[in-house]
Amino acid sequence: MEYPNCPKCKSEYTYEDGNMFICPECAYEWSKEEEKNKKEEGIVRDSNGNVLKDGDTVIVIKDLKVKGASNPIKQGTKVKNIRLVEGDHDIDCKIDGFGAMSLKSEFVKKG
Repeated sequence: MEYPNCPKCKSEYTYEDGNMFICPECAYEWSKEEEKNKKEEGIVRDSNGNVLKDGDTVIVIKDLKVKGASNPIKQGTKVKNIRLVEGDHDIDCKIDGFGAMSLKSEFVKKG
């Protein structure tokens, strides 16, 4: 099972303890119910917690490997005119040099 990243420090090393998720890096605890409600809201947030909407411009916050491409998408790449979609990769966009792409909102910040 894949656990959600910590909402406070964005750590990927969270774990489950009963009905709670716990972050070992910052000791933040949140309930499974909070996580469920966050996903049900349908609000897409960037890595800093800012709400994203269709047409926004975002900036990639870390190098992202792309299957089938020889080069990664570099940190700092600006992506214009995003479109929000349902699913694990919740941003559809076009990136210069890569073409149509789906990104996870946790790897971008609003630009």
